[in-house]
Amino acid sequence: MKFWGIILLLFSSLPLLAQDKGVFKGTVKDGDEAIIGANVQLAADRSKGASTNFDGEFAFECPVGVHQFIISFVGMQTDTIEVEILKDEITTRNIILYPDNELLRAVDVKVGKFDKDIKDMTISMEVIRPALIENKNTRSIETVLDQTPGLNIMDGEPQIRGGSGFTFGVGSKVAVLVDDMPMLSGDAGRPEWGFIPVENIEQVEVIKGAASVLSGASALSGAIHIKTAEPGVKPLTKVNLYSGFYSEPKNDSALWWDDYPYIHGVNFLHTRKIKQLDLTFGGLVNLDHGYLGAPRPGEFVIDTVTNFTDDQMKSQKGRLNIGLRYHPKKLERLTFGINANAMYNNTNMTLAWLDDTSGIYRAYPGGVILQKQTIFNIDPYVNYFSKNGMKHALKARWLSTSNEMSANQSNFSDVYYADYQFKHVFKKFKDIEFIAGASTTQTYSFSEIFIASGDSTNTLANYSGYLQLEKTIFERINLSFGFRGEGYILNDTVNNGATILRAGLNYKLTEGTNLRMSYGQGYRYPTIAERFIRTKVGTFGVFDNPDLLPETSWNIEAGFRQGYKFGALKGYLDVAVFKQHYENTIEYLFGFWDPTFQFAVAGFKFLNTGASQVVGVDASIAGMMENKKKSGFTYIVGYNYILPTTLEPDQVFAEDYRPGGSGEFSYNTTSFDSSHKILKYRFLHTFKADVEYTFRDRFKIGASARYFSKIENLDRAIIDFEEVTENSGGTLQGIRYIDFYENHNTGNLIFDARVSYTFLEKYKAAVIVSNLTNKTYSLRPLKVESLRTVMLQLSAKF
Repeated sequence: MKFWGIILLLFSSLPLLAQDKGVFKGTVKDGDEAIIGANVQLAADRSKGASTNFDGEFAFECPVGVHQFIISFVGMQTDTIEVEILKDEITTRNIILYPDNELLRAVDVKVGKFDKDIKDMTISMEVIRPALIENKNTRSIETVLDQTPGLNIMDGEPQIRGGSGFTFGVGSKVAVLVDDMPMLSGDAGRPEWGFIPVENIEQVEVIKGAASVLSGASALSGAIHIKTAEPGVKPLTKVNLYSGFYSEPKNDSALWWDDYPYIHGVNFLHTRKIKQLDLTFGGLVNLDHGYLGAPRPGEFVIDTVTNFTDDQMKSQKGRLNIGLRYHPKKLERLTFGINANAMYNNTNMTLAWLDDTSGIYRAYPGGVILQKQTIFNIDPYVNYFSKNGMKHALKARWLSTSNEMSANQSNFSDVYYADYQFKHVFKKFKDIEFIAGASTTQTYSFSEIFIASGDSTNTLANYSGYLQLEKTIFERINLSFGFRGEGYILNDTVNNGATILRAGLNYKLTEGTNLRMSYGQGYRYPTIAERFIRTKVGTFGVFDNPDLLPETSWNIEAGFRQGYKFGALKGYLDVAVFKQHYENTIEYLFGFWDPTFQFAVAGFKFLNTGASQVVGVDASIAGMMENKKKSGFTYIVGYNYILPTTLEPDQVFAEDYRPGGSGEFSYNTTSFDSSHKILKYRFLHTFKADVEYTFRDRFKIGASARYFSKIENLDRAIIDFEEVTENSGGTLQGIRYIDFYENHNTGNLIFDARVSYTFLEKYKAAVIVSNLTNKTYSLRPLKVESLRTVMLQLSAKF
């Protein structure tokens, strides 16, 4: 078969040989092993090339002359060779690739759906490589995402460039995708961070600015794309054991436990190729004592909602994932497979602390919900590469979530997702790169807390079509244009839709210097929870708003990226200025909404507020240096400044019912400090840095820093909370925050540190410390961040 395949290739080339062409033929191997799927491309024209077959062989036509060819494969060092192609002849080369050093891949990476160099992108993007995830002993991906310049994770809720405030994790304005599959819960739009396989991540791409065209409607202010790694040429097994503890609070009176505050766990991964089958298998187990204790009611407070013990606040999590991909030997252009992931997570959702002094590490009575979560997904897919280079990809997902929760907050949902995507480089149209596709998401939610719709069962259907074009002209200018059409049907009655556009330009001024400009629109449809939730949490209620409107945004930015190299030191500097505009922003506000609600008169409600904007600057610098003795260092430093302001401070967007008359809701009346028109729960200045030094490829020492400036504005309702609870005569626990805000709201600088040693080439021992100074700090009202943790990590890689 191999012989006849080469004969057919040569015969098909005969009509073109008269055009001064030849054939480049050969093999690509890793030592004695053939590399399947390696890319061999003409450097001057990347559209000309081929991928190796199951025997590592390739062959394709090339113009006559001396050319450079780029040979690449995931996990191997990219090589460039020079070959002279002769007219009417077959030129043969046997190529050896070597395993890639992670350090050498820290600066120049391929990103996006078009697999481009990051410096050629028309949008702002940060990339996290797996080394940082492993080195920080990441148990859940959001802890390392919080190290990304321009991205903050506030109590599990992602914020990019100040594009959102805080809504207790409901209705994320940042899309989260794993292998292009959405990873937001169907009913509430909450990121399922713990469900993401941190043990098997190839890289994470953080897109800044509206990214709804290719990332979906949730990408109002940006998107997080997580790519899992594929099996390499050789089998790989990784095992990571860790054990550690929480430090005691600096304030001795805040210590609530008398046992060992443990953190124990293990994660593992095995990948291999078995003839035509690719296998990936991994998982984790995590046991966490936790740093937050159970509520303790006051003398006259009756707590029947959260009357549970400190032991019930402890968390246990287990997860398993498997991936199977098959390459039929007789159909080399076809691959198909299935991925599956399942997790059980016994944890809690703490909404507020007991008080801001001795009870800061305990929960407020009624302010914590116990959760037993069972979640799984099954993702079948098929890919086909046609002879003319077209790629067809069809993928589907069934995501099922069961949240058994205390205080009658249980909810269950099933999400069915399907996406077809077509990708091709049209040579007839001067090598225009083209992506087009269609997708649908069907959400079925079952919960008594969403009964405000008239039924505990709610459905939300989404249908969308999208396309994006990219074109390089004059070998210097990369142009992109994208379009997406969205349609929604809620409970078969409410219909809504939108069209979304984006455009971008990247100009290579000189080798290593790139300028870019982009414009993008965003669109987000309210979740089932935001529209229909009606329940009671502790003392206060949560009220429905079936008339909630979709959020829209647009983002414009200009930036430049400058590469640099000084001897062994190389890296890049990236700076961007941006402006984001938002309409119908959804916020979570406190008021007296319904006097007929028998369980609670006052509480929270999702509302559309006035127009707003965020302007700012994003800057990051990253680099590395390595010498011949395999010693050196890597670093990434980022700074983000934003000015988030309301454009309609006096607009009345709601009225509530309250004793003594109705209350009008506007930015001015709902803000703690409206003097500068700053939006709530934003940090104007953030700074992120990570530095690691490696000595002879064995000993490593690293440190991270995160700085968040003070919160300029928050909800005036927090004052109402304090007044209502403090004046209850002792029947309600006093909610205290304002004193903490005024005394501690001066900005927070957090340090992490790590040290590791690799021995016998396959084993590594490490000590990782988070919150090195054991700082007591809060990033969102009424929730204290984690105490210092000290972890011992033992890992092996075979």
